[in-house]
Amino acid sequence: MEALAWLAATPVAVALKGSATLYLAVNAAHILAIGLIVGAIVPLDLRLLGVVRSAPIAAIGPLLSRSAAVGVALAILTGLCLFSVRPQEYAGNPAFLAKVSLVSLGIANALLLHLGGGWRTALETSTISPVLRVQALLSLAVWIGALLAGRWIAFI
Repeated sequence: MEALAWLAATPVAVALKGSATLYLAVNAAHILAIGLIVGAIVPLDLRLLGVVRSAPIAAIGPLLSRSAAVGVALAILTGLCLFSVRPQEYAGNPAFLAKVSLVSLGIANALLLHLGGGWRTALETSTISPVLRVQALLSLAVWIGALLAGRWIAFI
């Protein structure tokens, strides 16, 4: 808990606590990042699942994947800033812990997906393996779950 108290006293946390406008801007950036993640992940996963077939995976896959990665990086950065405002409260919040776990699982799934041969094959031949489809389904569930857990934080 000492580390959490230290975090709450950092210049970033103090600035966010002292300026409603700064807090609003960081919060809005966090929401924008979440929108970028979901806005990229959902269509990509739907394409990998075969629900959307009109767009070639080679054309949209790299763009949507990179867009989601930028969204995740921005969400983590802004999320850490927001966490620093009340770290002791968030660290004990089950919804926050669920969100962090789901985001970690989503990142791990994305890394495994991109490191596996199925992603390269899909980009080169438009052939989506069953393993890639399962990873896309897991991705869809995990990121939507993370979104729901994030919204749940305020209610606990």
